[in-house]
Amino acid sequence: MKRIALILAAALALGLCGCGNAAQVPSSRTEPSAPSETYSTAPPSGEPEEPNEEPAVEPDAPDVESALEPSAPVEEPAIEEEPLDEKPAIYLYPETPTEVTVKLDYAGTVTCTYPEYGKGWHILAEPDGVLTDGSGRQYNCLFWEGVSDVSYDFRRGFCVAGADTRAFLEEKLAQMGLSDRETGDFIAYWLPRMQDHPYNLIAFQGRAYTDAAALTVEPQPDTMIRVFMAFRPLEEPVDIPEQELPGVERKGFTAVEWGGAEVRKD
Repeated sequence: MKRIALILAAALALGLCGCGNAAQVPSSRTEPSAPSETYSTAPPSGEPEEPNEEPAVEPDAPDVESALEPSAPVEEPAIEEEPLDEKPAIYLYPETPTEVTVKLDYAGTVTCTYPEYGKGWHILAEPDGVLTDGSGRQYNCLFWEGVSDVSYDFRRGFCVAGADTRAFLEEKLAQMGLSDRETGDFIAYWLPRMQDHPYNLIAFQGRAYTDAAALTVEPQPDTMIRVFMAFRPLEEPVDIPEQELPGVERKGFTAVEWGGAEVRKD
């Protein structure tokens, strides 16, 4: 089972959200088994050799480099994935102080929330993004984590050199509508994990993520922005059709969610 541990761990985001003590879900990856020995099945000299029937073996799924070459069908990437971590944070910016309810319909198991989720988050949201719960405690974002069998979409995306990650994220996150503050929170967590890889294969997720983690906000925002990045570390660059990203203009009551997942082969 592919496991997803969703945690808001960015140093800056932790400070803003008060999520510093959230526990991580341990990785479920297993070490590869040792290769088996090969024995000779040839008959003794002078005896006729019988046909050697090989047992049927399922073909291995191609690795990401093969799947993303121009000759591979774009519709079916056919790669084995193991998402390691995800970090959703939810920000709310009403035009006036507003009582807001946020509910999550997650196709998996929610393992931790902050503040406590209960039957949903019920908070007072201020135009500057400050959130206040019923006890008077204040937050700058809402946090949750969980485990699920999500398979992320790498049919289109970007192959980015590790050294170019910061500039790439600043450009693309701004294009998708994140503020400087939200972009800073995002990069503060992900940049240290990405910049030292020779390359990263990056794909911003659409329905692969939103269908698995449906979010309902009441009253309904005028602008809803959900940015979720999946990336795979690479030793060599690969060819991949470039992903077209939406440009978003923030209007009225705005809700923002950002998160991400590191994906490695089993």
